[in-house]
Amino acid sequence: MLENDSLTGSSVLSKENIIQDYRLACESRQVSLLGRKDTMGGRSKFGIFGDGKEVAQIALARAFKQGDFRSGYYRDQTIEAALGNLTWQEFFAQMYAHADLEHEPSTGGRSMNGHFSTRWLDEDGKWLDQTKLYNSVCDISSTAGQIPRAVGLAYASKLFRENKELHGFTNFTRQGKEIVFATIGDASTSQGMFWEAMNASGVLQIPLLTSVWDDGYGISVPIEYQTTKGSISKALAGLQRNEDEPGMEIITVHGWDYPTLIETYQKAAALCREEQVPVLIHVTELTQPQGHSTSGSHERYKSKQRLGWEIEHDCNIRFRDWILKNGYATDEELEQIETEAKETAYQARNQAWQAYRKELDREYLETIQLLQETGKASKFASDLSNVVLELSKTYLPTRRDFIGSIRKALRNVGKEENPVKDSLKEYLRSHLQENAARFNTHLYSETPESPLLVEPIAATYSDQSAVVDGREVIRSFFYSQFEKNPAIVALGEDIGMIGDVNQGFAGLQERFGELRITDTGIREATIIGQGIGLAMRGLRPIVEIQYFDYVYYALATLTDDLASLRYRTAGGQKAPLIVRTRGHRLEGIWHSGSPMGTILSSLRGMHVAVPRNFTQAAGIYNTLLKGDDPALVVEPLNSYRQKETLPDNIGEMCVPLGIPEIIREGKDITIVTYGSMCRIVMEAASQLQHVGIDAEVIDVQTLLPFDINSSIVESIKKTSRVIFADEDLPGSASGYMMQQVVEKQNAYRWLDAAPVTISAKDHRPPYGSDGDYFSKPNMDDIFETVYQIMREAAPEQYPELF
Repeated sequence: MLENDSLTGSSVLSKENIIQDYRLACESRQVSLLGRKDTMGGRSKFGIFGDGKEVAQIALARAFKQGDFRSGYYRDQTIEAALGNLTWQEFFAQMYAHADLEHEPSTGGRSMNGHFSTRWLDEDGKWLDQTKLYNSVCDISSTAGQIPRAVGLAYASKLFRENKELHGFTNFTRQGKEIVFATIGDASTSQGMFWEAMNASGVLQIPLLTSVWDDGYGISVPIEYQTTKGSISKALAGLQRNEDEPGMEIITVHGWDYPTLIETYQKAAALCREEQVPVLIHVTELTQPQGHSTSGSHERYKSKQRLGWEIEHDCNIRFRDWILKNGYATDEELEQIETEAKETAYQARNQAWQAYRKELDREYLETIQLLQETGKASKFASDLSNVVLELSKTYLPTRRDFIGSIRKALRNVGKEENPVKDSLKEYLRSHLQENAARFNTHLYSETPESPLLVEPIAATYSDQSAVVDGREVIRSFFYSQFEKNPAIVALGEDIGMIGDVNQGFAGLQERFGELRITDTGIREATIIGQGIGLAMRGLRPIVEIQYFDYVYYALATLTDDLASLRYRTAGGQKAPLIVRTRGHRLEGIWHSGSPMGTILSSLRGMHVAVPRNFTQAAGIYNTLLKGDDPALVVEPLNSYRQKETLPDNIGEMCVPLGIPEIIREGKDITIVTYGSMCRIVMEAASQLQHVGIDAEVIDVQTLLPFDINSSIVESIKKTSRVIFADEDLPGSASGYMMQQVVEKQNAYRWLDAAPVTISAKDHRPPYGSDGDYFSKPNMDDIFETVYQIMREAAPEQYPELF
């Protein structure tokens, strides 16, 4: 332990700052202790805290500057408080899930405690000036999930620094001098995302400063079960830079050594900021005084010797001893600070609780009064009295208890004529609407920036319009966008030198340079993370997952981080990333490209576009680039070399999202499909015409959103029959489309035959044309399915085929 500091007298380590830091460490510890008590006492559902890591986090915050970013995890409360991003009252408001942004501005009560964020957007969804903020990306609970996007946030600084065309983006950067502070617990470094990101940061040479808080355990599992050599800094030693080879700087420091922590973070941040060198700080010998979380006690798995060691090495105790030994304060002065810290924590907690309960208590009294008035006018007074009694006995009732009681009362009253019942119904309707606003909004952009508000622009053609391969259509579109918008960048495997595996980017890197069209390693999770970080900093990245099947490697990052970002911040943050991939080749266990059911279940919060050709793809991309939502675009893999007429306005045309297109009109049956299946269905429709069956074919174009104007039901009103055709597994996208149309659009009312889905077999398709034919829907399957539906109505007209 250092007895004398080397930075005394500096602006960082003055006596005033030392005492201020100790006060903050004490306050943070006290809110952790009170937070656990509140959870155990039933005031909150769960608690997880940053106790034992206060001093290291204060040192980190001292190196943090306006415009920098934190991509951290749920124990970073001391960092956020030190930066002024978090008040202790807001800390407790989040514990209580206070669904009011004035009291809980990080997530509006949508995330459990410890999930902090800076609000980046104004009421119209436009960016605020990030250079004036201490930026904190909204945390996620998924272990190591915060690390992939940290790569992108830091990579943005590199682009802002090296690409002169971006120097005018002064609301997002000071010419790339911002650094990113990533934080992670030592056990989570076992995750593949962490290793992938560390490798990527060393390759990219980006200003990423990663702190590993090492308290020796991952819940109950000790470090020797987690990490080779029991040390992440030793395990990563091969990434250490040297005179001849770039890499990363790796530093180890004890988490209780205040002056060394201050010095370490100052030097590491300067290195990161000025030389664009990634740095990992392994903060060792930390403790976790209350254990992992409120879900259990660490006494169950830590020995008495370990528990004693943790008391001895508690960072706050060591900090206190250091202050006394160096004469910065007396014991009495520190006791006064500790007493005041307890009082500060209690006041913040009480104020947060009173603010949280104020509105709930009002709604409680309103509910009780309305139920009692209904009971006075009802022959079911006894039943309603029991409802009131049950509610009155509920410990700390919340809105679910109020609404549940009203619903129960209405069930009890039933068809009875009751003069108060209408008031009860109206109260229920209004509060359901209010709670929908609290909990069911901001999945997608609800601002003027929404891509759903982009005006459609039809493709235009002339006698000079060329007929080219589909790959030439999409290449022409990308060229036009890169030409006019310096914020657009693209990255992915093989998109640079060879112009992607299907030539959609052919020649673009040569024209626009490696900073804008960038090859990456085979690392899907951090490709997506790279794009997320770029999008969070005002750029418009298009990142590529080379084949749709590979999306599984990045699915956790897509679903946990990107798709949920706007929702979990209640509209406070966004990342308008476009993910480009290709699928639907229809041959082979891999690269068959149809895991659409997985996508639809996982990526609510992203738009999912499935264009049938590249003219439609270009129009969808342009719409997305004019909006501010993230999206996945699945290009039709078997259409890159199919001929299309190149629109004269390829760079301006816009295809609206959520608007299906009738690509063949008919009167006998409606077939709803998308993507590469459109070609197969159209072939079947042509064959059906020869036997007198007139099929209407609808291309949905986007699955999320799906038919926002409920237009498909209009086709069914005309044909009275419907098929949903898809090449995914049974019940996946085909089942989803059926639910959207038959149930949501009430299409069952106009059906004269049962709705039918056509999908692949339950297994992935084996390789080869035969494997495809016998595994995935083909023209013959579609023809025969339609024919059988028509035969049920007119067997004489349509005799049995076989």
